[in-house]
Amino acid sequence: MPDLPPDLAILARALVAAAVLVSFIGLAAFLFIWAERKVSARMQDRLGPTRVGPFGLLQSLADGIKLVTKEDFAPDVADKLLFRLAPTLGFCATFCGFLALPFASGLVGHPVGVAAFFVLAALSAEVFAVLLAGYASGSKWALYGGIREAAQVVSYEVPRGLCVVVPVCLAGTLDLTQIADQQAGGFWRWNAFHDPFTFVAGLVFFVTATASCKRAPFDNAEAESELVAGFHTEYSGIRWSYFFLAEYGSMVAVSGLCGILFLGGWHPGFPTDSLPPLVATALGVAVFVGKCTAGVLVMMWLRWSLPRLRIDQVMTVCLKYFLPVACGLVVGVCGWQLLVPAAVGEVVRYVLAGLTAVGLLGLAASVLVADAGAPRGNAGGVWAEPKPFTAEGAEDAEEGKKQSSIQF
Repeated sequence: MPDLPPDLAILARALVAAAVLVSFIGLAAFLFIWAERKVSARMQDRLGPTRVGPFGLLQSLADGIKLVTKEDFAPDVADKLLFRLAPTLGFCATFCGFLALPFASGLVGHPVGVAAFFVLAALSAEVFAVLLAGYASGSKWALYGGIREAAQVVSYEVPRGLCVVVPVCLAGTLDLTQIADQQAGGFWRWNAFHDPFTFVAGLVFFVTATASCKRAPFDNAEAESELVAGFHTEYSGIRWSYFFLAEYGSMVAVSGLCGILFLGGWHPGFPTDSLPPLVATALGVAVFVGKCTAGVLVMMWLRWSLPRLRIDQVMTVCLKYFLPVACGLVVGVCGWQLLVPAAVGEVVRYVLAGLTAVGLLGLAASVLVADAGAPRGNAGGVWAEPKPFTAEGAEDAEEGKKQSSIQF
């Protein structure tokens, strides 16, 4: 194949990178929508999708076909141009965040020296799409949802950005590739275990990132019980799905960013210097995707475990608690580097890493034990054939109704 001119070569590489990233975002959304249905069903003793494809895996594909074939409707009072532009803008913001997010050393859509800042800025641009959708819909419910989202996201960006400053202070750079490569080796070398301040910063970052993705218990931008469906009330069909494609893409992006900043990025937690470069890269990609998946699953766990907060509670948690805590974490990690001896820091690193490993093993053991003792049948998430209907069963049911009416 003849060499392309420099301009065409750059364009070809850009198109290939864009196609790979769009495919990754689409596939991630496809799988995580199915996973959320199965996770929520398991937590509520239900089955979730089971009929469309093996284990219900093709249910998301069936839903996508349904959305594509639905009418592309816009209300008469809506601003037609802005109404149709908003969903595309939301997805583009998420896509731009992936451009500077490295999946392994040297494996990135476009290397950026200030990648940490760029990813945060790109993902934050999604709020413009939400606000634009609410305004252009011509509905007060959609407008309220958009304004709520703008207030929430802009507020939570401040503590989230301060938490990013913590690992940046440790690494001395905004380049995500360098930040991840500095955590190579054992898992105790990860930034989360550097000191107590970075450990707490990782937790605060994840919670504030969850709020920025409009995930429960911070989903006040939608708030179905209050605002019909929030900012996307008037949307249907494929444009409605763009918002959720952007949401699931943002969940993967912030989970990946959290993994790079605090959890070693694509490093598995043990030395890989002896592996061939190609094998090490493939392992790194698998580890990074696995960490992204773990972060998204934790977000699902939170969604189906915690009730939705009121908007005043959401803002209070951010401004009254997370903001001062994040400021204290920045000051604390700087003081730790200046005042704490290196030997003491190493001991603290090993203690934090060991306690975290023991805690995760205990959590996994408790889940396995609880699952092993769960009742089998419909309540346990396993299909049980219904009992055949008989005359005796009809008599028992009728007698039960009489007893219930008498007790009432």
